[in-house]
Amino acid sequence: MSNSMKGMRVARGMSQFFFVLLVLTCGVLSAQEHRIRNIVLVHGAWADGSGWKGVYDILVKDGYNVSIVQEPETSFRDDVAATKRVLAQQDGPCILVGHSYGGAVITEAGTDSTVAGLVYIAAHMPDAGENEADDGKRFPSDLSKSGAIKKTADGFTYLDPAHFHEYFAADLSAEQAAFMARSQVPNFADNFKAVITTAAWRSKPTWMLVAGADRTINPDLERWYATRANSHKVEVAGASHAVYVSRPKEVAALIEEAASHAW
Repeated sequence: MSNSMKGMRVARGMSQFFFVLLVLTCGVLSAQEHRIRNIVLVHGAWADGSGWKGVYDILVKDGYNVSIVQEPETSFRDDVAATKRVLAQQDGPCILVGHSYGGAVITEAGTDSTVAGLVYIAAHMPDAGENEADDGKRFPSDLSKSGAIKKTADGFTYLDPAHFHEYFAADLSAEQAAFMARSQVPNFADNFKAVITTAAWRSKPTWMLVAGADRTINPDLERWYATRANSHKVEVAGASHAVYVSRPKEVAALIEEAASHAW
């Protein structure tokens, strides 16, 4: 074979290589351009937004614009309003994420036009006309049968600090669980009985992360919610109710999946 023919083959091979590289690069860039950049995180009862720190760090590193709602937990209406206040600050479509009681909040607030998809992290997902307290009776949790939920004189609930580690955060260290127990935000008792008016998951794509060892919400209830809503579901074996704190990589991965497929 002449040197000229060899040169032509090498040149052709190089051209094919760079063509494939260009296609792959364009594909990656296209996927990045089409993912939703804005993420709004909503915490649950007896907690605050600081529990999202691990998830926040991963999402920000991966290029997302992340906002965290601090619900007052003084009324369901106040918590929905706090969420919508943050949604109004978004500069484009967003993925709305809720943990635990925050699932009920995003179900109501998620009808907002900025919300492209909903992610439920070990969360309640009531339908219109339902409330999470009644839904919880379908599959009672260990916590609901324990007597560890206490009530203040003015009608707010809290989780007995002596049992917080056991029922809420068993896969965290005793020290971290103790801090969360002592910094918990009391939740107005009637919030658990707030009736959903319009369920956002009925009209928008949803994702559910089931915490396999959840003792605050029965994992079977989380699975039931996911099946009813036809959600994209993942399970994290051995995870407690505080999965958003203990397993930030798995939680962030599901949120990023939603951001890439909610269009």
